Amino acid sequence: MTDMLELGKTAAPATDLIKDVTEANFMADVIEASNEVPVIVDFWATWCGPCRTLGPLLESAVTKAKGAVKMAKIDVDQNQRLAQALAQQGLPLQSIPTVVAFVKGRPVDMFQGAVPASEIDAFIKRAIEQAGGDPSGGLDDALAAAEEMLAEGSVADAAQVFGAVLQEDPENATAFAGLARCHLAMDDVDQAEAVLNGAPAAISHDPQLEAVRAQIELARQAANSGPLDELRAKVEADPADLQARFDLAQALHAAGQVQEAVDQLLDLFRRDREWNDGAAKAQLFTIFDALKANDPIALHGRRKLSSMIFA
Repeated sequence: MTDMLELGKTAAPATDLIKDVTEANFMADVIEASNEVPVIVDFWATWCGPCRTLGPLLESAVTKAKGAVKMAKIDVDQNQRLAQALAQQGLPLQSIPTVVAFVKGRPVDMFQGAVPASEIDAFIKRAIEQAGGDPSGGLDDALAAAEEMLAEGSVADAAQVFGAVLQEDPENATAFAGLARCHLAMDDVDQAEAVLNGAPAAISHDPQLEAVRAQIELARQAANSGPLDELRAKVEADPADLQARFDLAQALHAAGQVQEAVDQLLDLFRRDREWNDGAAKAQLFTIFDALKANDPIALHGRRKLSSMIFA
């Protein structure tokens, strides 16, 4: 399945991605090469402190792009005529490091000075997009295919693809969340939680992972929910029994009746917002967090809850 998706397919051998370029090979390794993939040119010098910081960050980001871009390193002291010629053509090299992205033989973007890794990643992503490429190296297509498999019930295949994406990009929050949701779909709540616990700290608070945590909490509740008909009859017999109403809401959600569960919790909150240390509000937020941000149930439910809070 993953072979079919060609995960991590590169446009150039890794050894060919980063080159020291001079006046002699500038046309071939920058101008002509940029007709195939963007070429990121690093103008640097041995005496430049910021260059020593920026260079390795650039090389790491280019390598991570897996062939979607190449990198050319030009020592301006050793290639003064080239630097002067580029300056005459409107490419300012008054200070270094200067980094320029070439696409289709032309400079399309640039920055000067040392910048954080996040800005380098964004710079490279823009260059790939301007060249009509896929900054994800095909991973976005693989994730979309995995989501479709999961939606169609091919859970094992979806899990395989999400796992393959994580092999290529170990900090991919979408893949972590997708893999955890696959385990939820297989009723393996503990393994879903283990997947999330294994996510790197850098993405541990990503909204996609927070949504799955809420789904895990609701799945655990569902396993312990009471009989729906009995709880409904109990609430109808005594509408003031707030514990029964809360239990009914949990049972309704477990039965897939999400809107009805939200309605019961909103009614409970309206009757006594402080009941059980604000349990109704907390449960509502768990349900909303588990839904997609644009889900109508979440949108309308949040709006109704806010109107009650600020009434």
